[in-house]
Parts: sequence; C-alpha cells; structure tokens
Amino acid sequence: MEATGPARPRRLLARAMVAVYIACMSQPAHDPRQPHFPLLRKALGNWLERHRLPFNFWIHMLGIPLALSSLLLFFLVPWYWGVGALVVGYLLQYIGHRAEGNDLGEWAGIKRLLGLPYVAISPRWESERVGE
Repeated sequence: MEATGPARPRRLLARAMVAVYIACMSQPAHDPRQPHFPLLRKALGNWLERHRLPFNFWIHMLGIPLALSSLLLFFLVPWYWGVGALVVGYLLQYIGHRAEGNDLGEWAGIKRLLGLPYVAISPRWESERVGE
C-alpha cells in the first residue's frame, strides 16, 4: 500500500538520503592532506613560488589586506581613506617585489598579454629551479 499524506515526503526524503550516502561511500576516499580545490592549490603554489623571500611574503601579508580593505573604506569613510589604503597596500607589495627581484603579479600579466619581457620568478630562485 502506497503511503499518502505526511508519511510519503518523509519516506522519499529518507530514500534520497540513503542514495546520497551510498553514492558518497562508493567514491574513493579523499586524502585529508590534499586540498579539495586543485585550482586553488595550483594558484597558491604559483603565488608562493613568486613570494619566496620572507620579507616579500610578510610585507604582502600587510599589503594585500590593506589594499582589499580599501574597497570597504570607499563606502564607509571619506573617499581619501580608501584611496590611501589602496595606494599604501600596493606600495607595500611593490616594495616587496623590488626586494625579491620580480615584477608585480598584475604588471607581469599585463606585460605577458602585450608580449613584453617580464620577470615572473626572481632569477635567484630560477637558478635553484634549474638545479633541481
């Protein structure tokens, strides 16, 4: 006899949950040491490769949040605070890249699109990569 009324949706929900559980259990186990997002893992690996110098890495940890916070500051406080945060955030990142010896990420991308020469990874780290 077919269930009707409130029992039918509950039974369908229970069957759906069992089907999802079985589908999940039939998938190969995920290695917990590996991130779930391969594109994010690749992007982070590329970013870390371009920011090997500890000074450059840590100055980016200050400059990136400052530059991103400028978006909120444009709407919450007078406009010049937002512009100031953006300029100082990018200035910190520029100083870090000058110390490392490579181009800023945005400029390297623009230069690559225009066919101009650019320095993606500092020559001091390139020599290590060649030796590997």
